[in-house]
Amino acid sequence: MITPWLLSGLGLVILLLAGDALVKGAVNLSLRVGIPALIVSLTIVAFGTSAPELLIGVNAVLEGKPGLALGNVVGSNTANILLVLGVPALLAGLHTSSCSCQKTFLFMIAATVLFIALAFRGVFDFTAGLILLAALGYVLFDAFRDAQKHRRAVASSEAACSDLDDEEDIEGADPDMPWWQIILFLLLGLIGLPLGADLLVDNASIIASAFGVSDAVIGLTLVALGTSLPELATTVMAALRKQADVALGNVIGSNMFNLLAIIGITSLVGDIPVEPGFLRFDLWVMLASSLLLIPFVFLKQDIGKAWGIALTSLYLIYVVLVLT
Repeated sequence: MITPWLLSGLGLVILLLAGDALVKGAVNLSLRVGIPALIVSLTIVAFGTSAPELLIGVNAVLEGKPGLALGNVVGSNTANILLVLGVPALLAGLHTSSCSCQKTFLFMIAATVLFIALAFRGVFDFTAGLILLAALGYVLFDAFRDAQKHRRAVASSEAACSDLDDEEDIEGADPDMPWWQIILFLLLGLIGLPLGADLLVDNASIIASAFGVSDAVIGLTLVALGTSLPELATTVMAALRKQADVALGNVIGSNMFNLLAIIGITSLVGDIPVEPGFLRFDLWVMLASSLLLIPFVFLKQDIGKAWGIALTSLYLIYVVLVLT
């Protein structure tokens, strides 16, 4: 039983490294061929950073393990709020009172409610996928419109940033990156993502069978925790450096993207049946976790150490309940 655990870990590491390589390659390729930095940040970076979760979902459906795909998204969203925000707050506190993300939060709640409503159809199929992607399209359009308004406001105050500044604000952007390096990053990403997803899905299923639990449970716990580790590490380091102002907004945006894009695209590849356990418990935990953010979003409270203890404890309780 040691080998499946090691191969699952190897698959996860390959996924994360390949996803990072794909983002760097795609961002710099897009900027080199003249796609505006704003469009890159709203689309390519967002899709690229979610590529591991997307590949896990698609692979799981193609290999007849759709519960793993759904469990990964629902479990990741719950972990993002309770663990990714809880652990850094427990260590150093999170200064979230300066985060202006009310509209994005309302979009996330609306996306969560839409997701749960579609789940009660019993399956995420082609129709559900189109509905989720249409909602994603509206969110991206609204974000683009807001960004354009902000850019015009900055320009009118004669404090507009240069194109180079825009590039430096984008994850993975390097104006001096040579073409051979861009191509290498793209190849590493395109080869590594399916390889890592295949390793993780196959061996996670072996672990599930060995312990007598379902693929959905492994998706909700092991795979979800694994795909949330990069966000957790980043937020912990930001909290320790007192630079976690945008952690809340990043988690909200990531959760919304998981619901609308990952399951939306995966549903176009194949049907994802919704097991009764999701409808009875896991989806409602995800929604309740999201609603816990109301004091930090609307009342401008910081996530202090007491909240960190509470959020982390709730996640541990949730994992225990899922496993039992």
